[in-house]
Amino acid sequence: MKINNKILGAIIGVSSLVLTSCDDGDKVIDEVFAETTRGAVLRTIESGGVFDRFDTSTSFGFTFEEQDYEDGDLLEKVDLYISFDDNTEANGDSTVDEILIQTYLPTDFTDGEFGLPRASYETTLANALSQLGLVEGDFDGGDAIQFRLILTLTDGRTFTNDDSTGTITGSFFNAPYFYGPVIKCIPPSPVAGEYTIDLVDSYGDGWNGASIDVVIDGVASSYTIEDGGAGTAAFTVPEGTTEFTLEFVSGAFDSEVTYEIIAPTGETAISDGPSPAIGAITLNICNG
Repeated sequence: MKINNKILGAIIGVSSLVLTSCDDGDKVIDEVFAETTRGAVLRTIESGGVFDRFDTSTSFGFTFEEQDYEDGDLLEKVDLYISFDDNTEANGDSTVDEILIQTYLPTDFTDGEFGLPRASYETTLANALSQLGLVEGDFDGGDAIQFRLILTLTDGRTFTNDDSTGTITGSFFNAPYFYGPVIKCIPPSPVAGEYTIDLVDSYGDGWNGASIDVVIDGVASSYTIEDGGAGTAAFTVPEGTTEFTLEFVSGAFDSEVTYEIIAPTGETAISDGPSPAIGAITLNICNG
């Protein structure tokens, strides 16, 4: 079992402090809340999809829920902006600054599971490019289409990604206000050649049951680190291959796991971790 003694000590110390404060009759928490300005968040309920360079009908979307201290009654509107981040130099700079594409009013929301206002957005790559005024040649794999939400309350206050701390944007509230899907080059057919997998375990004791499973025309192989902090493996996809799939299989300590797959073209086809996405792995190969 992996136990961080420093964290354990900190927990014990904090617990002692809390107990002592209560015994002394202090009301520190009441003073904190009394001086705290209450705000609001746009919590991500779900997000997903992919923009494929080779298929502009592919889509990306997200669902968000507004939460304030009046259970949604302070919601005035949510503005949605789109922008384009050009990360590929070969085709020039097609960067597009933010454009307002939609405003959600309270009537555009529905009640979520807990009675809070909820709304969604989804778009195809073709539609997003049209909104940005981009055409073929302006974009490529590696570029990012970015969406930003700005929440306005009835008292005029606004909240967006610039106002959020890690507690808000991270796992507790999961309210990033921002989504930046990168356009991927998903090969329509398997790219032949040798692939290299670089595997890393930050703790240094192997992947603890996690693995990358590869299937090539029905032949399965599995790659992992049995022990230690790093490893490298290689496999070859023959010419004429019709089935080629990859999958990340979860282990006991995925938070220690990182991997990178280099395509035969020399490109980084994917880099993921710590805590890689579980399931099918989608490769990004623009020069195949």
